[in-house]
Order: sequence, then structure tokens, then C-alpha cells
Amino acid sequence: MSQPLVGIVMGSQSDWDVMQHAARQLKDFRVPYEARTLSAHRTPDLLIEWIGQLEAGGVHCFIAGAGGAAHLAGVVAAKTTLPVLAVPMPSKHLGGLDSLLSMVQMPKGIPVATFAIGDAGSANAGLFAVAMLALEDQDPVPRVGEQRGGDGAGRPPTDDDDVGLGHRATRDTVSPSKATTKVVQRFSQ
Repeated sequence: MSQPLVGIVMGSQSDWDVMQHAARQLKDFRVPYEARTLSAHRTPDLLIEWIGQLEAGGVHCFIAGAGGAAHLAGVVAAKTTLPVLAVPMPSKHLGGLDSLLSMVQMPKGIPVATFAIGDAGSANAGLFAVAMLALEDQDPVPRVGEQRGGDGAGRPPTDDDDVGLGHRATRDTVSPSKATTKVVQRFSQ
């Protein structure tokens, strides 16, 4: 099993409804990732440990999704020099504007690339991670262009396409009672 190239983290298990769109983009381009539910407020030590483990394993970037005060992306960015992509979660009271503002107003020196609120932002964060990885491996570049409509179908590659990265999906399952520390999904070679 290959090491993840992207770490996806969300503050609450309910955020998976949005963050699965980032995971889907990575999976479609056969980019190995690990997704976890870890809270910047409830499980900060586990979050920091997870960041360190993924960095040691060769991860290239993180995608962090959170709602409300949305400190998760900022905490990740404070603990790594790797790129952090932030996805604001829609919220009941302010529609996600609170999360968006928390993420885009990072202090100088702690950069966080922030995307749109919700599903579109999550999908675009996944695509952005693919594009960043393509800077190191030019093979995905044509596929990113194809996904944007360059192949006339506006679709990402499928299992039948020759994409050259050769990854496969696996799913880890853990009891829902362990939501703050579970691996939501892992996709690898």
C-alpha cells in the first residue's frame, strides 16, 4: 500500500458530506490520500500527531474542512510548511460565511489557500491538490485539462482510461463512536 500524497482532515464527521467531493477528485485521478476526522479544539494533540505522521510518510499537502470558528486549517498550517487548502463548511446561522472569513483572514506568514464554501470548494480543493502534484509529475497535467472539458466530455479519467498512476481504493471502517479519531477513508496504490 502506498503512502498518501494528500491528507484530508475535517473537524466533524458530518463534514464528510462536503469533504467527500475533494476525496472523489483525488480518487478519480488516482491520487492516494488519507481522510480523518480530527478537531482542532477537541483532539489537538491527535491532530498534530497525525500531521507529523503524514509528513514523515511523504504527504505533499493537506485539505482541511471546518465550520464555525474554522480553526482547523490554521492549526494545520501552523504545524507544517506544506500547502494547506481550506474548505469552509456551510453553517446553519451564517451559511458558512463565518468559516470562510476565519480561513481567509490568516495572519501573515501562515498561509492557507481557501476555496468556496461547501461542495464546490471541496471539489476544487481536490482538483487544486491534483494540479500541485502535477508540478512534480507532469503525467497528470493532460488529465487535469481533460477534466476541465479538454476532452469534450468534461469528465475525469475512469478506470478504463490509461492514467498511469495505478492506484486503487481501500476503505477503512471504524465504529461511529470513534468519530473524532477515525480514518474516514484511505485511497492508495
